[in-house]
Amino acid sequence: MRADLLTSVLTDLNGTSADIEASGIISTDGLMIASVLPVNMDEDRVGAMSAAMLSLGDRTAQELARGTLEQVLIKGAKGYVLMTYAGTEAVLTVLAKPNAKLGLIFLDVKRAAESIIGLLE
Repeated sequence: MRADLLTSVLTDLNGTSADIEASGIISTDGLMIASVLPVNMDEDRVGAMSAAMLSLGDRTAQELARGTLEQVLIKGAKGYVLMTYAGTEAVLTVLAKPNAKLGLIFLDVKRAAESIIGLLE
């Protein structure tokens, strides 16, 4: 039941912008909780990479006195990966197209993360 609600939040998030290609909710230890990913994308790999990058981002923010980590943004030639905390035990990862309007995506991701927090607590 909860997994269905989380998947619904992700489906709604993906529907808010044509620029969002995929999304997933991952535990901070790298296990996929819910996802709306393309068929050719490996859930386990997405989960492991998201957890590793967020952990590194946390450490970097602390070591360089940047305060509490809010999000990690990776830009590649074929698009963006955005990771943000959804509570203390989960990460919301979003894949977006290279020409994405990031301001709108940041807003939509923040709203989705708040919904996810409400469902996980």
